[in-house]
Amino acid sequence: MRFRNFTVARLKSGLFWRTFLLLGVLTTLSTASWIGMYSIVQRDPQAQQLAAQVISVVTITRAALTHSAPELRTELLFELVSNEGIRVFLLEDNDEVDPPPDNPLMPDIEQLVKAKLGKDTRFSARVNGMRGFWVSFKIGEDQYWLMLERERIQGLTGIQWLGWAAAVSVVSLLGAALISSLVNAPLRRLTAAFHSIAQGRAPQPLPEKGPQEIRQANRSFNQMVDDLQQVESDRAVILAGISHDLRTPLTRMQLEVEMADLLPDARDGMKSDLAQMDAIIAQFLDYAKPTEAATFVPVDVSDMLQEVAHDVSRLADVKVTTDIVENAQVRGNLTDLKRVLHNLIENARRYGKTPGTDLAEIDICCSVKRVHAARRVVIDVQDHGVGVPEERMAELLKPFTRLDTARGQANGAGLGLAIVERVLQRHGAELQLSNREGGGLLIQITMEAI
Repeated sequence: MRFRNFTVARLKSGLFWRTFLLLGVLTTLSTASWIGMYSIVQRDPQAQQLAAQVISVVTITRAALTHSAPELRTELLFELVSNEGIRVFLLEDNDEVDPPPDNPLMPDIEQLVKAKLGKDTRFSARVNGMRGFWVSFKIGEDQYWLMLERERIQGLTGIQWLGWAAAVSVVSLLGAALISSLVNAPLRRLTAAFHSIAQGRAPQPLPEKGPQEIRQANRSFNQMVDDLQQVESDRAVILAGISHDLRTPLTRMQLEVEMADLLPDARDGMKSDLAQMDAIIAQFLDYAKPTEAATFVPVDVSDMLQEVAHDVSRLADVKVTTDIVENAQVRGNLTDLKRVLHNLIENARRYGKTPGTDLAEIDICCSVKRVHAARRVVIDVQDHGVGVPEERMAELLKPFTRLDTARGQANGAGLGLAIVERVLQRHGAELQLSNREGGGLLIQITMEAI
C-alpha cells in the first residue's frame, strides 16, 4: 500500500484517496457517534453500579465493625486492608479534606449514596495527603473514613474513552485504506493496460475474476485487445502483401524503361517516377513492420547519432551540426532507431530547407536529463526552415498526411513521421513536435536511460 507522492492534486483526482477519505470520515463519525451515545446511555447504569458498590462496601464494613468483638477489630481492619484494599480511619475535625474526585459520574454517585447512607455522608479524593476514594460513615456517635482504591469505582474516564476512540478510528482508517485499495486495484490494472495500448504495446490479459462487474469489464477489455491485435495483424499483412506484390510489376517496368528506345528526358522522368514509387512501397513495408520489445538490447545512442550525422554530412544539400553527450544509452532495436533518425533527417532535408537557399541546416543534439527522479535521454532534431502552423502540428503524425502547402512541395506517401511515432511508441519513448525559435521544426525524442 503506497502513500508516497501525496499532493492536493492527487487528492482531488485520485479515486483511491477520495474513497479512502470518504470511508475514513464516515467510519470515524460513526464511531464517534456510537461512543457518544454509548457514554450517554450507559451513564446512569454505570453510576448506579458504582454507587451500589460503595454502599455495599460501607454497609458490610460498618456491620462487621459493629458486631465484631473489640479485641478482634484490629485483626479485622488488617484483613480488610490486605484482602479488599479497604482502609478505615477515625474521622477527625482537623482532617485535611480535598473535594470529591473529578468524575462526570460523581454527582449521580453522591446522590445515590447519600440516599442510602444519609445526607451527612461526605466524599473526598484526598484526606490528610492520602489519595483514594474516601467516603464517611457513622457507627453510633463516632464518624469514620472508609478509603477505597480509586480504580475500583472509577469507571471509564474521558482519557480512556479518547483512547478507545483513537484505537477504533485507527482500525477504521486501516480498514478504509484496505477497502479502497481492493476497490481500486482492478482500476489501476485497467489503467496500466490502457497506457500500454496507448504506447503501442500489447498488455497482459487482465484477470477475469472477482466481482461480476469487474469480471465483465476485464473480459470485454481482453476481447478488445484480441480484436485490436487481429486487426493490426490483418492490416500489416494486407499492407505488406500489397506492397510486396507491387514490387514485381515495378521491377519489370524499370527493366522496360532501361531497354526502351526513349528520349533521355523521357527516360529520366520515368525513372524518377519509378524511384518515387519504389520509395513509397518501402515506406509501406516499414510502416507494416512490427517491432518486438523482446528484441531490445542496450543501444549507445551517442555512437548511433554520430554515425548517422557522419553519413548525412556527405549529402551536398545538407549541413549537419551536432551537440551530442557521450555514453547516452537506452534499450531498443538499433536498426529501428536508426530508421527513426534517418526518417527525421530526410523529413528535415525535404521540407526544412533554409529559406532562400537549397540547403537544409539540421541540428542534432543529445543530452541526459533527470525527469521526476528518473534519467532520460533527450534527442533533438531541428531544421531552420519555415516551420509548421501550430494548428496543423498534430496532423504531421497522421499516416498519409502531407503538409505540402506549409513546408514546400515534396514527394512521398506521408508515412515518414507516422513510422517514427509507431517505432517510438513500441520503444516506450515520447515524441514532441514544436516550432523552433527563429524558424524551423523541432522534433524531440525522450527515452528512458540505462
